[in-house]
Amino acid sequence: MHVATPPAPCPPSTAHLALPFFDDAHRALAEGLVPWAAVQEVDETDDRAACRDWVKRLGAGGWLRYCVPAAHGGALPALDSRALVLLRETLAYHSPLADFAFAMQGLGSGAITLAGSPAQQAHYLQGVARGELIAAFALSEPEAGSDVGAMQTIASSAYPSGGSGQKGSYSLTGTKTWISNGGIADFYCVFAKTDPSGGTRGISAFIVDANTSGLDTSHHIHVMAPHPLATLHFSNCTVPATALLGEENGGFKLAMRTLDIFRASVAAAALGMARRALAEAVHHARQRRMFGQTLADFQLTQAKIGEMAALVDSAALLTYRAAWLRDTGQARVTAEAAMAKMTATENAQRVIDMALQLHGGRGVEVGSKVESLYRDIRSLRIYEGATEVQQLIIGKAVLQE
Repeated sequence: MHVATPPAPCPPSTAHLALPFFDDAHRALAEGLVPWAAVQEVDETDDRAACRDWVKRLGAGGWLRYCVPAAHGGALPALDSRALVLLRETLAYHSPLADFAFAMQGLGSGAITLAGSPAQQAHYLQGVARGELIAAFALSEPEAGSDVGAMQTIASSAYPSGGSGQKGSYSLTGTKTWISNGGIADFYCVFAKTDPSGGTRGISAFIVDANTSGLDTSHHIHVMAPHPLATLHFSNCTVPATALLGEENGGFKLAMRTLDIFRASVAAAALGMARRALAEAVHHARQRRMFGQTLADFQLTQAKIGEMAALVDSAALLTYRAAWLRDTGQARVTAEAAMAKMTATENAQRVIDMALQLHGGRGVEVGSKVESLYRDIRSLRIYEGATEVQQLIIGKAVLQE
């Protein structure tokens, strides 16, 4: 059950904006975003309707402009990881579903920003920035999650009659699953094998509009923290050659580049949820009376809240560092982004669990904020690279030093 998100006991702190990772543009962003997010009221009982509502609100508020470059209606010249981090952290503090709606606009259109033709960028990105087009990123398959090279969706090329020598279309056949925004997206950035024997070097990317014949998005997936997910079935789904996104057989690198931009922002979403859990725990501890004093007066409570605060701050520093490294063009970012994603999601799980424990029986009551956070945080330790995958990335990087 997913209900309207309860109001926060207090606005999120912005003290971290004084850190050297951020500049005046980021501070100005937060000054507008924090009060805006605090007054939004969205009924989240129906997750699909709520996501559509959030996309419209985020577009009208101008926040989706941070998902695309300025040349196509964006707020900044290029995608800025620190802006994405601040947006996701703040939105997730108030509503993980709002964060999801924002993040998928960026992830779903990121490949177009990075490698789209001028015509593709002009057609899709402004609609994304205005909240008029909902985007989706279709990479995972039933037998190809972390092992992207094992994907089985095939894109067969066809040549027009007359023998011009140039491909006229591609026909996609296969299945994608665990696709966020599946069933509500207006278009999908789909990755498929154009060279079935080429492994990761045989993957290409395509833009597939939701109304394309041969695409079935009706198989919805229901999960413990409701948000729009679906399995996509492609059956001789034909798209024009102009739907090819970037170079043929260059899809794997494009997918990894896209994920690299947003991996630190996943950490930020977890960070926002952890900050909210800490705020809820502090508020509850100050109000709850027992044995003639408040819960906050007990040393054991103080110790737990101290541990939670340290877990939040350590995750924050790794998250901001990863975003800063990418924005400043540092040579090595992948391992640092993996550290941020792994640490922030794992720490958030611990913080939220401790917050729920401090709430006692109220913590497991459906509709309480810590109960919903407990469900919301779990998937972040899996999607966009599970914790175990991040450990491998970090370990390999350390061994290569």
